[in-house]
Formats: sequence, structure tokens, C-alpha cells
Amino acid sequence: MGSPFYVTTPIYYVNDVPHIGHAYTTVAADALARWRRLWGDDVVFLTGTDEHGLKIQRAAEEHGVTPKEWADKTSERFRETWELLEITNTDFIRTTEPRHKMAVQKFLQRVYDNGFIELNTYEGLYCVACEAYYADDEISDGNCPVHKRPIERVREDNYFFKLSEFQNRLLQHYTDHPEAVQPESRRNEVLGFIKGGLRDFSMSRTSISWGIPLPWDESHVAYVWFDALFNYCTAVGYGTDEAQFNKYWPVNYHLVGKDILRFHAVFWPAMLMAAGEAPPQCVFAHGFLLVGGEKMSKTALNQIAPADLVKQFGVDGFRYHFLADQRFGPDGDFSFESMVSRYNADLANNYGNLAQRVLAMTERYCGGETPAARADGPLKSAAEQAFIAVVENFASLDFPEVSSAIARLIGAANAYIEEQEPWKLYKSEETEKVFTVLGDCLETLRIVALLALPIIPNASTELWRRLGIDTDIDQERFPEAAQWGRGPSGTQVISGDPLFPRLEVS
Repeated sequence: MGSPFYVTTPIYYVNDVPHIGHAYTTVAADALARWRRLWGDDVVFLTGTDEHGLKIQRAAEEHGVTPKEWADKTSERFRETWELLEITNTDFIRTTEPRHKMAVQKFLQRVYDNGFIELNTYEGLYCVACEAYYADDEISDGNCPVHKRPIERVREDNYFFKLSEFQNRLLQHYTDHPEAVQPESRRNEVLGFIKGGLRDFSMSRTSISWGIPLPWDESHVAYVWFDALFNYCTAVGYGTDEAQFNKYWPVNYHLVGKDILRFHAVFWPAMLMAAGEAPPQCVFAHGFLLVGGEKMSKTALNQIAPADLVKQFGVDGFRYHFLADQRFGPDGDFSFESMVSRYNADLANNYGNLAQRVLAMTERYCGGETPAARADGPLKSAAEQAFIAVVENFASLDFPEVSSAIARLIGAANAYIEEQEPWKLYKSEETEKVFTVLGDCLETLRIVALLALPIIPNASTELWRRLGIDTDIDQERFPEAAQWGRGPSGTQVISGDPLFPRLEVS
């Protein structure tokens, strides 16, 4: 196996069913995981569900079931959605699992024994939807700054985590490792928050029972972030397999939404430091996926289920839109019309059309047999430039630019065909020139299939099959696989139906 590579999504709350906002993060993580596998990395890709806390308890009460029954039902909806979208996660964690309870309690005890947790009385403002406490100056008109819902005032004896003791250590960490929060605008936000002064925060509750008991005081359950965030360590063996944990930790990427950046880039690294563990290598926070300019929520009634879009666009069409049309960093705005336009322009007209015309001409002009690509030529240079651009943009998680680099290579091949006009060459019986043009184009298609595999895996796998290549595309490895001229000659191609039939939506 290659180098360890560990990527996570947030674990999603089971107070509601999955929507395209959840899918947005998960598809991005899947593309990254697939990309690293193409380099031979030993990839662990984690997603799952967050099942404790007051929000879950109240959601269960509203539906007349126990919290565990509600968690079981809703967690399965997330599993089903990720299977639908062909997400290749290697683990799916639930915070109600015994392995997680054991790991969290061991972690809590270590932080407590190290002197960073103490009992105190808390009186202040709490948002159930955020599972977070707020200071008076952080709210507006009595509402949570994130969810715009009335905030609650609570008073109880809680254990507190001494976050304030980590202010200088966190600032030093981000000075030494500026790449640890991305993109840069989010890092500046985190630094501003830390420099504004860190307050100790309550990390336990006595008013609810739906949670993991503190190992030294079972009258308290762990506050949601001390429970939920630790899933990332549980999944790679914390407390059960030290060698495995040391192999994969610290995590390479936590992909999160900007609304939970503070918890992942301030609370979480401080908690890890308190237990003597390394902080994450990178927390990458993306913006909200908006619908009609608004964040998706039950109250706004603007949630869209992934399955509804997959019915019309297919899995690859769904994945492509959310990777190519939504920049992973700032807020994005979903529209059905934009999704149709992007599908037809990029997938039907460019990717699918290039594959269809090259394979059809190979069947007609070459008896369906793949000619060898030239050792050099205009498309070789275009393929090399595309590979370099894809590598650079995957490194910065710029998925739209990854897609653009592949589109430029497709455009170069289409332009080459129009310039060379192989149909005219065939009519004038310039057979060797026809073989040269189509050999170059087929080799370009091979490289396009590889580069696009993390984004549109089904179409890439099918194109690979139609090219007559008898190896498994998932077993190909970069950088060798992207080298020009590695495609086999003499194989039998299949044109088949369009990979992406054009959509006509009224």
C-alpha cells in the first residue's frame, strides 16, 4: 500500500434527512479520496452520523419515538443516499456505537487527568440547533446568529474545558502551519476569533441523558462537541489500535461547512492538544450551498433530496454539477436551470460528443481497431498540460478548475478533429493519416477517462470499456498512467449509445 491518506466529512445530524447540502461536502470528499487512490495512497475516507444531544432528543420526541429509534431510522437514510451517489467511504461511523463511547471516555479521562477540565456553574445562552453556547454580544434580537431562531437561557452545573489556556498555542500553531485552515479567508476568520480572546466552554450537560456519560462523573453527559468531534479519532483506532491510529493521525483533511469552522479549527485542535495529540493537518471549510439565495433548512422549506436530481441527471450528472459548477470555498447558489445548462454543455456536447464521434469514426474508418498514438503531436502537449493543471487544482481542492482543465483537453481534441477532418482523409484514401488522427484522439480519450474518474466515475469506467482496455481503470496509477502513449493499440472499440444523452427539460 502507498502513503496513508485520511479524509473526513462532518458527521451529519440525524435530526433531519439528507439534502444536497450534505451531498455537496460528501461528493467533494469522495472525489478527493478517489483522486488519492489513483496515486496509490492507502486511503481512509470517513463519513457518518452525529446522534447525541438535545437536538436529537427533541426531534425524536416530536416524532413519538426514542432517540435511538430516531437515530437508527435517519442514519440509514444517509447510508442509502451515499450508496445512491456511489460514495466510496471506507467507514461509516455512528456516535451511538460502542467503539465510539469507549474511545470518547478514554479521551475525556486523559484531558481531565491533564488538568484541562473543571466543574463550574454555567448561566447563559444556548442554541439547540447549533448545539453551542453564545455570549450576549453574539446574538441579535434574541436569535441565534446562524439559525435566526430564538435562543434559550440555561443555568446548570457543568464541567468546563479550559479553552482559554490554548490561545497562544493555537496562534503559534497557525503561524507555523498556515495551511492548517483553508481557504485563506477562513484562516483569517479563525485567527481573528482566537485573537479576540478564547473563553472556557461547557463540555457537559446534566439536563439531558442522551449522550455519553463522563467517566469520572456519570451524572453528566459529554457536551456534543467533545462527543461528535472525536469520531474522527475513533474511526482510526484511538483506544483500540495504537499502531493504526498513529498511521493515519493526524488527519489530512477535515472537509466542513463554514458554520462549524470555529469548532473544528479552534475547539478541536485545542482539545487534541489537551490530550497530547496532534491537531489536524488541514481543516477546509466551504461556504453554504444556497437555494434561491437562502441556506437550506426545514423552516425555509427549500431542501432538495439528492435522489430527486439523480432521477433526471444520473449519478455522474449530479456529481459533476456540484463539483464543476460550485466553487469549494465561497457560498454557492443552486439552480435547476444552471444544472441543465452545465450538463448539456460540458457532458453531453463536449465529453460525450468527443467520445461518440471518435469511437464511431474508429469503427467506420479503422474497422473498430485502435491505431497506435504518435510518440509526439499537438494532443500530447495538451494532455501533459491538462495533467499538470489537474494535479495542481486537486491539491488546492479547486474542483471547478479541475473540470476546466479536463474540458480544455477535450476542446483541444475536438479542435484537432475539425482541423484534420479525418472524414475527408478517409474519402481521399489517406489511411495512414486517418490512423494518426484517430490514434491521437483515442489516446486523449484514455487520459480524459483517467482524469475525470474522481468526478464522473461511471462515464469514465464505461469509456474505458468502450476503448477496449481490458484492465480495471480503478487499478491505474499516476503519474505513469497519464503518460502519453501508454494506451494499447489493436484493441476493439465500441461506440454504443451516447454517454450523456442531451436533456430536454420543459
